[in-house]
Amino acid sequence: MVLGALLDLGLPLDALRGALGSLAIEYGEVDAKRVLRAGVSSMKFQVHEWEPAPPSGAHVAHAHPHAHAHHHSLKEVAAYIGRSALSPEGKDRATHLFERLARAEADIHAIPVEQVHLHEVGAVDSIIDIVGAVFGMEWLHADRIVASPMNVGRGMVKCAHGTFPVPAPATAALLAGVPIYAGEIEAELVTPTGALLVTGYASEFGPLPSMRLEKTGYGAGDRDFKGVPNVLRLMVGEASGGNAVERIVSIECEIDDMNPQLFGPLMERLYAAGALEVFYAAVQMKKNRPGTLVTVLARPTDRDTISGVLFAETTTIGVRHQEMLRERLEREVRSLETPAGRIRFKLARRDGRVVNVAPEFEDCARAAAERGLAIKDVQAIAVKAWLDSGGTA
Repeated sequence: MVLGALLDLGLPLDALRGALGSLAIEYGEVDAKRVLRAGVSSMKFQVHEWEPAPPSGAHVAHAHPHAHAHHHSLKEVAAYIGRSALSPEGKDRATHLFERLARAEADIHAIPVEQVHLHEVGAVDSIIDIVGAVFGMEWLHADRIVASPMNVGRGMVKCAHGTFPVPAPATAALLAGVPIYAGEIEAELVTPTGALLVTGYASEFGPLPSMRLEKTGYGAGDRDFKGVPNVLRLMVGEASGGNAVERIVSIECEIDDMNPQLFGPLMERLYAAGALEVFYAAVQMKKNRPGTLVTVLARPTDRDTISGVLFAETTTIGVRHQEMLRERLEREVRSLETPAGRIRFKLARRDGRVVNVAPEFEDCARAAAERGLAIKDVQAIAVKAWLDSGGTA
């Protein structure tokens, strides 16, 4: 589906064939055709394997959803990638992706990576999917990749080792730390290969970012679900000046039995651990005890680290956390020469329009100390200088 969407965006099929041919691995051939999925026109990428030669000696190719029965070792896959036409960076990324997939399988089966039977890693169609996707993403030249939360589907799925609930064990392992949900369709909607590629490229997960949309590509899946397009959509555009919306996590705990002197160093430790915001609020707790509500805002990937600091540095025995979206205005810092000296100003924009301008407090405090003025007077001088400049500093 990833390759189908890339081809729909304009990735040349001949260039993709050339990149895959450079692997020097026998698989037959690849092609793509336009299909409908719940009425949506999309591109279906297919791998054709060579069947054993019939008595006449002629080869026959046919489409197969899982192209080749032979499973290659991780060492063999790395060798194929090493002699491919990918760039050095692409070879490193493709090798790293296969290593992640192998480690996930090894952890699930509690065996060393070298002993993994590469059902998912070594199948030829998986090699083609992953190496082809790396080639396609290099062609795309995207500076930033954002993915929506992953609809993994629901129900049961047959794997090489038995029947398991969706998402399959390897898929679940690769989606650690990623927002997922189960939709209405009873089917496996994210495979280990798909989970590997999305998590390997997406730098964040959340709502559609603000951008000027340029083109859209649709990659078709094998099945055609009634009323729900079984497609992967890739939307490409130029980032606009809109507001940044990001997914963050709020971590909280109440404390009523800790020396208040420790709250100062705690805040410093939390910021050092990656906290975006830390704030305290007075609360009245059970048994009518006065306490402190500690709230930390952080990136989801830093949640475990932040929780560790709270447990280590405070007397709390439990924390709460929930994910949420944070919208931030576009920010810019400018410097202006004022009668009180050079002062920096922080500008905030919404949809390209300046909605707030504030002089930096530290600069005002420094200027006040140097000139023997009150800080509030320096702030007033700075604001007037900004207004007199017409905002052209």
